[in-house]
Amino acid sequence: MLITFLAARTGTRIERIDIGDIDAENVTAFLDYLEDERGNSTATRNTRLSGIRAVLAHALPAHLEHAGTITRVLAIPPKRHPKPMLEFLTPAESDALIAAPDRTRWTGRRDHALLVLAIQTGLRISELTSLTYADIRLGVGANVTCTGKGRRTRSTPLTSTTVAVMTGYLAERRARPGEALFCGPRGQHLSPDALEHRLKIHVATAAAECVSIADKHVTMHTLRHTAAMTLLTHGVDISVIALWLGHQHTQSTDAYLHADMAIKQAAIDRTRPPNTDPGTYQPEPDILAWLATL
Repeated sequence: MLITFLAARTGTRIERIDIGDIDAENVTAFLDYLEDERGNSTATRNTRLSGIRAVLAHALPAHLEHAGTITRVLAIPPKRHPKPMLEFLTPAESDALIAAPDRTRWTGRRDHALLVLAIQTGLRISELTSLTYADIRLGVGANVTCTGKGRRTRSTPLTSTTVAVMTGYLAERRARPGEALFCGPRGQHLSPDALEHRLKIHVATAAAECVSIADKHVTMHTLRHTAAMTLLTHGVDISVIALWLGHQHTQSTDAYLHADMAIKQAAIDRTRPPNTDPGTYQPEPDILAWLATL
């Protein structure tokens, strides 16, 4: 992409682009082009910059005659941008979404089981799509086992509600071909795009019963956030939530603390004077009239 951009910008044929053309000015113009014309996000812009810097850092020892040019490109800082607040579903929204699939059809019963499992366990979309029969145990100590990032294997316990749903689903699923837990028409594993597509359909259906869900950008990762926020609101320690989600460091889980306004409200309530009732301040009915007399 950078070479094509440089060829158009400099009026040079692609095969004649030299490493000297990759200077700080041209690279900055390329990054601006990504955001302004291609509509890429700031995160994508920074990822492209990291790729360019990695290649130039590798090329530097062999092209010391361009050391000054390359060093200035390596000094281009990534663009800072505010991180958006985590989006998650309320209990009412979760219930509406789980009830959305048409359970008179096989695909609806499959999607219902998938949503129940996803919202309760918080598995990543890649972890959900790779599940097989052997990964779920519904007896004593019911749990689902998956392989997540870094090839780390973890087991997540299942609630009695999830066990009941999965028991009914598996009884029907075993009559179909393949070993994928959530399968397509021919028994193959569903793709991430297929899951997102099905979720979009069910969100639209759920919006008819729960209007607030229509205002949210709901993805499969939103269901993961929902599982984490459910644990947090029930008083589960943040380090346990990190283990539950398969985070290698608890810093990745700290974002849920910022997203939970109930925790912040409880903290500010504890800072009120002892004789003050918790809650939002409500002025006296005649306070404005009294102020007008001053």
